[in-house]
Amino acid sequence: MLIEHKRLAVILERRPRAAGVVFFLLGCATTLSFAPVAWFWLTPIVLMPVLLSWLTMSPRTAIWQGLWYGAGLFLTGTYWLYHSVFVIGKAPLPVALLVMVCLVILMSLYYGVGAWTATKLVARQPYRLLYVAPAVWVSAEWFRGWLLSGFPWMTLGYAQIDSPLSGFAPIFGVYGVSLALLVSVAAMFVALLRDTQKRLLLVSIAFAPWIVGALLLQLSWSHEAGTPLLTTIVQGGVPQDQKWLAQQRVETLQLYRSSLSANSESDLIVWPEVALPAVIDQVEGYLQQIESTVSARQQTLLLGILERGSGEFEIFNSVLKLGGNGRQVYRKQHLVPFGEYFPVPDFVRSWMRMLSLPNSDLQAGKARQAPLITTQGTKLAIAICYEDAFAALQLHALPDAGILINVSNDAWFGDSIAPHQHLEIARMRALEVSRPVVRSTNDGISAFIGPTGEILESGPQFEFVSMTRNVTPQGGLTPFARFGNWPVISFCLLLLITHAWRTRQT
Repeated sequence: MLIEHKRLAVILERRPRAAGVVFFLLGCATTLSFAPVAWFWLTPIVLMPVLLSWLTMSPRTAIWQGLWYGAGLFLTGTYWLYHSVFVIGKAPLPVALLVMVCLVILMSLYYGVGAWTATKLVARQPYRLLYVAPAVWVSAEWFRGWLLSGFPWMTLGYAQIDSPLSGFAPIFGVYGVSLALLVSVAAMFVALLRDTQKRLLLVSIAFAPWIVGALLLQLSWSHEAGTPLLTTIVQGGVPQDQKWLAQQRVETLQLYRSSLSANSESDLIVWPEVALPAVIDQVEGYLQQIESTVSARQQTLLLGILERGSGEFEIFNSVLKLGGNGRQVYRKQHLVPFGEYFPVPDFVRSWMRMLSLPNSDLQAGKARQAPLITTQGTKLAIAICYEDAFAALQLHALPDAGILINVSNDAWFGDSIAPHQHLEIARMRALEVSRPVVRSTNDGISAFIGPTGEILESGPQFEFVSMTRNVTPQGGLTPFARFGNWPVISFCLLLLITHAWRTRQT
């Protein structure tokens, strides 16, 4: 059935409140395309009404529908932040709700501004959607990924990790996958309009990204670059609300020491983010003992721990490497707002202190830190927790690094969709640079991920897990590893600027 967009335009303009409800529900439905539901085929269907609003609505009306769509997407897609702030963080309920509402509003603004921009540039000309819609959407996702510290969660490309469109990831990254998706949806949408000409050509354009993506998935972008490492992931399964209790520390230290004894043949052992609930100098004797053990066995141990800097209040969230050629440290450089640092003025920080709320900041590590090196000489690119949501963060370590390491603590989010979304993001990082990923978390989801983004093995949540398998380092550079996001982003921005300039001239 062909779309009578002019008649629908009248309905949408006359009933803005009803339209707002519809677009809010469309945003909610988009969450189903991400893990754990992972209905990647749902995304094109949901985006059709969004493109309809960009074609038919006035800019003033479209911005409100964009806001409602973003609100639905982020309210359902990131509701787990409430669990981390209120249930685990013990913040007062009004504070938790305020943080959640502010995040949803801020994220929705990107979709509102994007809708206003697209509506202005399309100017009710259907064929302009073919290039305006993909360029606007990807540009908005990119801005959202770095502006004001950035929050790149819910980028549409992640939802396509199991679709043929993922074949574009090694060339253009996750934003390139989003671009291919929007090109396909825009072409199909225009083809379905009742007064469209050249319908066959448009349908061909709509299916082309899926066919090309499937063909690209058959290509190999890397090669074996070293002997396999027998690698063990240890997931402690310590509940977040017990982890920092004084009476729990000894039990936690014994838990991880026992896991080390049980894996004496492994070349590489990875413990999760802040596996030991302490600062390095508080457990130095313990660290010296296990360092002596792994060095004697020619093993390499990576463990998450807090590290004290030179300043009085300098604390870093770090990964410490023990064994082989001595200690090395990676310090987390991209901290989580309101989790690891608080971007608030001093008077707000004083108020938080009076209410016994968390108010002290961790320090950020330097950019472009050197890879950690195993006893066998394999170089490892490290990302701590939230850092692996930033696609370009580890690119400087390539092609030297043969394996990507992600240590995380998703225990903050309980039994929600967040750990599944985070695993989906880690899979995209593997596919983009064609490297295996070793992912160790405190209570799930820990996993071995292959260089094409496939899950080789994963463990259950909320319990102790020890998994061991061979991981082969990979060499070579994918196009994305070489050039990063700039080709896609430059193309989209240049396209929008050129079109806006030409429109203004005429």
